[in-house]
Formats: sequence, structure tokens, C-alpha cells
Amino acid sequence: MNSRPIFLHRPAAWLLGATLSTLAACTTGPAYQRPQVAAPAAFKEAPSADSSWFPAAPADTLDRGPWWQLFGDPGLDALASEVEVSNQNVAAAVAAYAQAQALVRERRAALFPSLALDASATRAGGAGAPGTANSLRLDLGASWEPDIWGQLRLAVTSARASAEASAANLAAARLSAQAALATDYFALREADNEIALLTRAVAAYERSLRITQNQYDVGIAQRTDVLQAETQLDTARANLRSTVGQRAVLEHAIALLVGKAPAGFSVPVAPWNARVPAVPLTVPSGLLQRRPDIAAAERAVAAANAQIGIQRSAYFPSLNLSASYGGAGTNLLALFRASNTLWSLGLTAAQTLFDAGAIAARVEGAVAARDAAVANYRQVVLSGFQAVEDQLATSHALALQEDQRRAASAAADRTEQLTLNQYEQGLVPYTSVVLAQVTALSARQSLSQLMSSRQAAAVALIQALGGGWRAPGTS
Repeated sequence: MNSRPIFLHRPAAWLLGATLSTLAACTTGPAYQRPQVAAPAAFKEAPSADSSWFPAAPADTLDRGPWWQLFGDPGLDALASEVEVSNQNVAAAVAAYAQAQALVRERRAALFPSLALDASATRAGGAGAPGTANSLRLDLGASWEPDIWGQLRLAVTSARASAEASAANLAAARLSAQAALATDYFALREADNEIALLTRAVAAYERSLRITQNQYDVGIAQRTDVLQAETQLDTARANLRSTVGQRAVLEHAIALLVGKAPAGFSVPVAPWNARVPAVPLTVPSGLLQRRPDIAAAERAVAAANAQIGIQRSAYFPSLNLSASYGGAGTNLLALFRASNTLWSLGLTAAQTLFDAGAIAARVEGAVAARDAAVANYRQVVLSGFQAVEDQLATSHALALQEDQRRAASAAADRTEQLTLNQYEQGLVPYTSVVLAQVTALSARQSLSQLMSSRQAAAVALIQALGGGWRAPGTS
């Protein structure tokens, strides 16, 4: 049996096409506008133009580059390059971004018609039938849902915004891993420096013990002097072992950040470059483009805004166009005969008439989700401002301490040497030597820890400023 085609008059077909084209330009979603945030003109804790603790630096030093190279440490440079390819948190973020990109392609595919090929073959017979009969069928079907109300385009927009948020999350994960690596690395180098300080202190305390023991043997020193020297030496040895253990823990943390098992990983002892680089600042409004977490929060707002239109589209009828062409017969030759071909065209429309307010509830829920995303975005921005202010204040306070710490350490070193000379001449008791040596070692350790803290604060400031990442399309 042949199906009889249904012809549309040209004016009606033109009117239908024009109507669909006009409606296809409509969207039910609200126009997206980036949420407004009141950004201050400058950071409160930013250094003044004549400040000496924060030297000038080129404004583009951090742009899209390996920011850790500002510290001039080859060991850090080598480890940071491994974070990109070996850190598992970064690898998970890369996979999440790939998944988001695939979802964009899936949503975009819904804008186009779909084709399906259906083929079947049967052979039937029965006890009362004279023989068997073959039946072959081949159909090519097509269906298309015109995006009249913009629902599908809004789904693509939402998925694309989510993918861009995923890209920003990837940048944030990478920056977090790099910053953690740099912080642990400088802490390890400071531990190396303290190990060297304690090793020299142990050698000096051993010499002091020998001198004290000799003086006691000839009746010049008292037994309490020997006991104090032994106590001081044993304490220094215990502190040395403790610092060695702390270094091992830091080495294990670095192994995890570069995606390696601690058993097969080590960071050789090397000279510590205690350099604290100048970190170029940006105006607070520039933070909105520099920080990946802020960019991710803003893209989440855009995705939520598109969802409002997707839910509103349920108020309007949905249309679906379908077409099929095929044939049926008892053998392959008969299958393709013109007399056995079948075709059809169809247009279906569906409209919800009553749902007890379900659509309205979904729209209200989407609006509330968008409002929540806006509030989260503004909170992330404020947290970014706070992070920069905190690290500026910390960097300033630590920089002002450096000169005093260096002067105190130098003075304590001189006092230690003078007191030891005086003791050897019998001018002062051994308690003065112990006090001078403890004070000198404490001053050296305080200076070492200060320089490590300054480097950690510089890393934290770079992270607060967004590292070397910029949002796509920004200059």
C-alpha cells in the first residue's frame, strides 16, 4: 500500500516557515548581566609610593607565566613543572573540564535534526500454511525539535558557562597545588638551614663541654658547669633530630604534590636562596579577572541565569517535526521498488494545560538558585579582597622585622664569642656562656624562620592575586 502525500499550499508553507523562523529568534531567559560588586579604588594595606619594603616590579611579571620563577630557585622550578602533569588533584580537575566540554557538545547537538535507520527481517510459517513467507522492512527516520523558545540554546549557554567555570576551577586547582608546593619547598629549605645551624651549634657545644671538662679536671670549674654543658649539648642534639624529622615530613608532602610515592622521592640538600621577590600589585577591580575562583563563581551565575529561561520555556508549547522514508517487501529487490516505498511527514505539538503550579515552582527555584549564585559570587569577591589585604599586611610586618632580626643575630653572635673568651679567662661563670649561646642560636633560628615566613607570605600574596592566570579574553 502506498501512502498518499499531503501537500501544503505555497502561501501556507511560507507562512509556517516564517513563523518558525521568527519564533526561533525568541528566548524565554532573562538577559545576563555580570553581578555588580563595589570594588575599592586601592588596597588598604598596599605599600605607598615611597615604601622600601615593596620595591617596584614590572606590571606584567605575573601575566600567564610561571610565577614561581620570581624566586630564582632552580630546585623549585624543576618541581613546579611536575605539578602540571603529575598532581592527581590537578588531573582530576583536567578530567572534570573535559567532561564539561563534552556536555557542551552534547547540548549543542540537540539543536540539529537526528536521523535513525531501522531495518527488520522476518520469516514466518505455520502448520496449515502452504509454505513460509519473508518480510523485509527498511526505514530512514528523522526528527527535529525546533528551538522556538530558545530552550536548547539556553541549555548550550548554561553548559558553556559551566565549562568555563570548570576551566577556572582547573586553574584554581593548579594554582593551589603550585602554591602549596612552593610553601612546603621553602619550609624544607628553611629546615635545611636550621639543621646546618644546629649542626654547628652541636659542634660548638661539644667544644664548650671539652673546655669545661678540662677546667673541672684541674679544679678550675665546678661540676655544675659540666652538667650545664652536657644539658645544653643534649638539648641541641635532640632539637637537631626533631628538625631532621620535620624535614622528612615536608619532603613527603612535596612528593604527594608532584604525584610520587614518598619512598622513591627525595629533595637533595641545597643552598637556600632566601630571596623575597617583589610582587606586582593590581587594582582591586583587576582581581575580578585575575583570580580563577572569582571567575568560576561568576560563570556559575551565568549558568544559573540560563536555567531560568529553560524552566520558563515549559510555559510554551513544544513542537516536533518528524519524517520517515522506507520500503517493505518479501525480498531485497522488492524492498527498493517504488511501488513498495512508504513515506510520512508529521508535526506534533504539546502544551501543558494544568500542573498545579509545578512549572511556576521550578521557575521560582531557578530564580532562587541564580540569586544564591550571585550572593556566592559577591562573597568570593569579598574573600579575595580580604586575602590580598591580609597578605599585604603580613608581608609588610615581616619586612619591617628583617633588619631588626639581622641586627639582633649579629649582636648575639658577638656576645657569644666575647662571653666564651671571658669564660676561658675565668672572668665570668659558665651560666653566662650558656645564656649567650642559647640567645645566639635562638636569634639565628628566628632570622631563618623570618625569611621562610617572608617567602611563604609572598607565595600567599601571589596566590591571593590569582597567580599567573587571567580569565579568557582579558588583557
